[in-house]
Amino acid sequence: MNVSEAPPRPPSGEGEPSAVERLPRAAIAIRAAFGGVLMGLANLVPGISGGTMLLAVGIYPEFIDAVSKASTLRLRTRQMIVLFGVGGGAAIAILLLAGLLRDLVVGQRWIMYSLFIGLTLGGVPLVLRLLRPIARSGWIGAVSGFLFMVALAWAQATGAGASATDDRGQWLLLFLAGLAGASAMILPGVSGGYLLLLMGQYVPILSGIDDLRAAIVARDFGAMLAPILGVVVPVGLGVGLGLVLVSNAIKWLLAHRPQPTLGVLLGLLLGAVAGLWPFQAAVEPIPGQTVIDGRVIDAELLSDLDPADYPLEPYSPTFPEAAAAISLIVAGYLATHAISRLGGSRAREP
Repeated sequence: MNVSEAPPRPPSGEGEPSAVERLPRAAIAIRAAFGGVLMGLANLVPGISGGTMLLAVGIYPEFIDAVSKASTLRLRTRQMIVLFGVGGGAAIAILLLAGLLRDLVVGQRWIMYSLFIGLTLGGVPLVLRLLRPIARSGWIGAVSGFLFMVALAWAQATGAGASATDDRGQWLLLFLAGLAGASAMILPGVSGGYLLLLMGQYVPILSGIDDLRAAIVARDFGAMLAPILGVVVPVGLGVGLGLVLVSNAIKWLLAHRPQPTLGVLLGLLLGAVAGLWPFQAAVEPIPGQTVIDGRVIDAELLSDLDPADYPLEPYSPTFPEAAAAISLIVAGYLATHAISRLGGSRAREP
C-alpha cells in the first residue's frame, strides 16, 4: 500500500519511538514552543486549525499522546516538555495578539472573512490525503459534518448568537466555547476561532483577553479580576475538560475508526465556509425596533452595546471588492495548504 493511502497510525508512545521522541530534549522544547505559538495564532484566527499547525512542526502525535497521558497522570519528562512548550507558546501568542485580531475582524470584516475562507479550504487537501482511499463510512461522515456546520451557520444567521445574555448564560456559553476550542486544538482541519465565531463568543473572548493584557501592563490588579473571572476561568475550564476528553477520544477513533472520523473532519471543513460570507456589514440598531437575542434595544441598551455586537446585514460588493476577496481566498488557501503539506510529510516520519 502506498504511504499516502495508509490510515493514520496511533499517536506515538505506543510502539516504536517517533522521530521527535529521538530528538534531544532541548530540540523537542524548541519545536514544541514554536508549534504552540503557531497553534495560539491559529486559535485566534477563524479558519486556521491549531491541530494543523502542530502537524506542520511535526509535534502533533506527541501532543496527543502527552495530553492523553496527562489525564491518567502517567506523564514522562519528554511529554511534560511537549505539554509545557505547546501550552506556553500558545498562551503567549494569544495574550499578545488577541486585541489586534479582534479589531481587524470588527473593522475589516470582508477582508478578514475572505482570508478566513481561503485558510479554511486550505486544510481540505490534508484531510483528503489522510482519507484516501475514501470508503462509504468516510463519505457518510463527510456529509454529516457538512450538514452540522451548515446548521450552525443557519442558526447564527437567524439570531442564535450569544452577544447579549445574562451573566450565568454567558458564563456557560464561554465554558462551552472553551470546550469547542479544545476540540479544535486536537482535531487537524477544525478551526477553534471559527467555532467561537459561530457560537458568538469570538469577539467577547478576544476582548476579555485584551482587557487582561492591558491590566497586566498597567499593573492594575483590580482590573484583572473581571476578565479573569468573566472570561479566563470559564474558557479555561472548558479547554481543560475538552483537552482531556477529546484527546482520549480522538486517539481511540483515529486508531479504530479512521474513515468516519476523518470523514466528519472533512465535512466540518467544507461546511465551515457556509458561515463565512464576507460581504456583510454591522448595522447600528434602531432604538425600539431592533431585537437582539429576544430583547428590544432601547436607547439605554444601545449606549452600552459594543459595536462588535451590532447585527450584520449582507450587501452587494463592488467589482474591486469581489476581485480582492477572491485574491484573499486564494492567498489564504495557498498559505494553509502549504503548511498542511509540510505537516503531512512530517507527520509520517518513522
